[in-house]
Amino acid sequence: MRKTRILFATIFVLIVFSLFEICYAQDFEVEFMLLGNDNNVTYDLKIVFPEGLYEYYSNKSHRLTTISEFSGFVTPYVFESVADKLWEVYNNNEDFVNSLLSIVHQMDYEETVPIKYSVETIVDGKGDCDLFSIVVASVAKAGGLDVVLLYYEEQTHMNVGIHLSRAPQDARDEVRYVTYDNKQYYVAECTGENWMEGWRVGECPPDLKDVSVEVISLEGTEQVAPGQASASFTSLDSSVLSLDITPAISLQNTNLNVIGQLSPAIENQNVTLYASVNNSPWIVLGTVTTVSNGYFQYLWESEFSGIISVLASWSGNNQFAGAVSATKNATVIPSIVVNLLLMVTIVGIAGVILILIMKRTQNEEVQPEYW
Repeated sequence: MRKTRILFATIFVLIVFSLFEICYAQDFEVEFMLLGNDNNVTYDLKIVFPEGLYEYYSNKSHRLTTISEFSGFVTPYVFESVADKLWEVYNNNEDFVNSLLSIVHQMDYEETVPIKYSVETIVDGKGDCDLFSIVVASVAKAGGLDVVLLYYEEQTHMNVGIHLSRAPQDARDEVRYVTYDNKQYYVAECTGENWMEGWRVGECPPDLKDVSVEVISLEGTEQVAPGQASASFTSLDSSVLSLDITPAISLQNTNLNVIGQLSPAIENQNVTLYASVNNSPWIVLGTVTTVSNGYFQYLWESEFSGIISVLASWSGNNQFAGAVSATKNATVIPSIVVNLLLMVTIVGIAGVILILIMKRTQNEEVQPEYW
């Protein structure tokens, strides 16, 4: 009986948690000024983070025990749209990197503890050397560049190393680089608040020249996140993604129906679906395409069990900012639980039958005899 109560209690808890959904705040929009290749044209870059993405990162663990764990805070997947937009303006990787440096040079310098993710830093508009370095590394890696983090232990400082196709041409001082894995990574200093005349790739602050530096590879960067930023050189209208998952309670290895709608109702738009099982890291469930009314549907035969969380993300277009849906939950009951309940039921029924038989037998034995 005790095991039966535990099983029913477990199922009850799973069902209760599946009824909750996470609602997020409004989108965050930030703006940065960029100079064109000839320094005469100015671009107004707008970056929009969909609802929930800031909360997602602020709720993640910010624990840092070794310097190698800095790589886990680099998030290139989020900034793919930003990198694509920069490549529309700049035609070589040196100018691309210098544009990134000008972005972080527009943020306020403030000593910050603990470490933060790039989305948090950009939305907050402030940070210190390691936070700015993580922003530059995130977007540069999203743009396809080979990047490392450079850590100066004695100076308690960090900047970025960028492998370029050629030595920097626009550096105003002796070009500095670090050799790592038989490649040259040019120093990119991320602090400073002069975005038009700040540090350029290849330039190195005087107090960091000829000092010991440790290279942090970015093999441990985040591969996927539940949403991406949108980027544009014009203002973007907002969009909304609705989502639902049915049934709310199902058995393992049965179909879950994920349906939703994009507003504005645009067809042939790719919507990415993400899943998390029992609060595990998000994985890409799949990509669906909207139909004429903005609707989309996805059938998923889940081999997992427990609390299944699903959300949808649209990266936006040149008119509308991207959107992330609210998280929807469903309870998937493990097959073993169903089997155990079935066994308990069978045993219970058998027990009742046995008791009835025993009682009947006892009654027959005590019947008086008549002569």
